[in-house]
Amino acid sequence: MIPQSFISDLLNRVDIVDVVGRYVQLKKGGANYMGLCPFHSEKSPSFTVSPTKQFYHCFGCGAHGTSIGFLIEYSGMGFVDAVKDLAQGVGMVVPEQDDRIPPAQRAQMQAQSLALSDAMTQAAEYYKMQLRQAPAAIGYLKGRGLTGEIAARFSLGYAPDGWDNLRSVFRDYDAPVLAEAGLVIDKVDEEGRRLKRYDRFRERVMFPIRNTKGQVIAFGGRIMEQGEPKYLNSPETPLFSKGHELYGLFEARQAIRDAGYVLVTEGYMDVVALAQMGFPQAVATLGTACTTTHVQKLLRQTDNVIFSFDGDKAGRRAARRALEACLSHVSDNKTIKFLFLPAEHDPDSYIREFGAPAFEQQVAEAMPLSQFLLKEVAADFDLSEPEGRARVQFEAKPMLQAMAPSALRLQIVRGLATMTQSSPGEIEALCELSKPVAEVRRAPPRSARPEPMGLELQIVRHLVAHPALALEIDESGLAAFDSFGPEQSERLRQLVSAARALGPQGNFASLAMHLKEQGNEYDAIITEISSESAESDFEADRQYVASAIRQIKLDALKAELDQLFTSGKTAAEIGDRYREISAMQDQLRKEAEVGLPGR
Repeated sequence: MIPQSFISDLLNRVDIVDVVGRYVQLKKGGANYMGLCPFHSEKSPSFTVSPTKQFYHCFGCGAHGTSIGFLIEYSGMGFVDAVKDLAQGVGMVVPEQDDRIPPAQRAQMQAQSLALSDAMTQAAEYYKMQLRQAPAAIGYLKGRGLTGEIAARFSLGYAPDGWDNLRSVFRDYDAPVLAEAGLVIDKVDEEGRRLKRYDRFRERVMFPIRNTKGQVIAFGGRIMEQGEPKYLNSPETPLFSKGHELYGLFEARQAIRDAGYVLVTEGYMDVVALAQMGFPQAVATLGTACTTTHVQKLLRQTDNVIFSFDGDKAGRRAARRALEACLSHVSDNKTIKFLFLPAEHDPDSYIREFGAPAFEQQVAEAMPLSQFLLKEVAADFDLSEPEGRARVQFEAKPMLQAMAPSALRLQIVRGLATMTQSSPGEIEALCELSKPVAEVRRAPPRSARPEPMGLELQIVRHLVAHPALALEIDESGLAAFDSFGPEQSERLRQLVSAARALGPQGNFASLAMHLKEQGNEYDAIITEISSESAESDFEADRQYVASAIRQIKLDALKAELDQLFTSGKTAAEIGDRYREISAMQDQLRKEAEVGLPGR
């Protein structure tokens, strides 16, 4: 858990114009910067970046957020990775509550990571240069229909024949970092002593594997002639975990947004060949089954994922594993489909034989997850027999349990019920599903708080725009909020607490990010503030909030005074309280005259 105060400090140190400017061409336009939105297709710029608010906002699609949010949405990073990426750029070390690694050891780990990354970059440049002078490799790629332009886009390379070619690249060929990076292999005797060292990749076309920041973290090498293994991948290293990475994702990010979906294939050559043939939105798993982490990364890029598998038995097995990896991420606003090609084809061979339009038709006719799930669980059983129907329910149970309650799960339940001659309620009971919805006739009423209005709305708006104002509100100020009503008072108190947690350096960007994580209650206010051309004046907002709180207190005292005279109390009792109220009213009026904060 990264402390909120660190997030606030980080967002104060980074410049969102620099962060967004790495990926979007920005031009100065008044107080802000403008550019074409990277999250939807547009011809005239409606995407603004505010250096004063440290916030971006698109007037076209409504996308908005902080530097952290931009990296998450654009690069597909997780929250922690985005924070670490920004922190590294400004020389900050991310604190973690469960991080017990001593500072010296952490510094050593960071140095090792940098050394590994540098080694991979040097190796990638070497392989790329070797391809230029390797006629056989160039001929192989041309034979697969690839142009020099597409080879350059994916930084393809070539590892020549020979046992220690990397000796010419690295001054210290015996350095441990080369083995840690998976670039060389150490042959050792039974006692663990190294006998010799040699290059891992030899006589192979090289496919650099990049992370979401574009750094080379591993390689895939394909043999050009007959031989095994056809593909040789880098081993797991501190930089590379094949269950977490997707080949081509870095190169495909913008194409995925433009196309509105991502196409997941099984091999490097599928990705490169599809990009060559007009489908640059393709990525591939790295010689391993699709994992839940893969699915999570894909759904950060787009709401529509299409898995493309070979039509043979191996392709079906891979599709089943992908299906299982998807289940925990299934939701009503995401679409996941499965495309199966004829048994003798992969995407590369299919598109070359039948052309891009035919492949596009296959994509359009891909099988929805719900249909594939029901087809899979029923594939091996006879639905005309009670035993067969029971086995289908048994097979479906863990899959349904892996899914969160949703409308789509209900639709699958209904499909399974029809298939097995049951009712949806019986399926939910048999499968012991969490939060069953089949028998619910009407959704319970929502218990949302009423929208802020009038003076409350203005206080909320000013606090969101300038969180540091919350530090000037004391307990009597918080108590004044009770006059709005219990739900409104609770909202204001929670907002003040969240703003205070950011500390004196708290700003709109950091508070907006925190509020969005809690839900959508403040979305309209955040959108309104982020879309304004200039930041509101802090001192003017400070005076407004102070004045508003004083007015609330004065109104509450006046109401109490009115009730006092109709309370039936004795003249002495009324007199004592009347003098107290009058003194408080005088004090508040004096504060108003000199412009003191509302306390």
